[in-house]
Amino acid sequence: ARIVASGIAQFYAPDQLLGRRVVVVANLKPAVLCGVTSAGMLLAADTPDGPRVLFADDAAPGSRVF
Repeated sequence: ARIVASGIAQFYAPDQLLGRRVVVVANLKPAVLCGVTSAGMLLAADTPDGPRVLFADDAAPGSRVF
């Protein structure tokens, strides 16, 4: 399992994320964010309504991003 800390809680309710596949950048050095060691980063885009996580529900786990 990989722990990834992010700042999306104010933009997404937990039920909006359960069962969804997201794009994770995993080749980063672990960093401590808010007291948690995060071993990756969710890929998101900045929009006028706030950050939007890039979902990949149709992709297989482990798929490459181009």
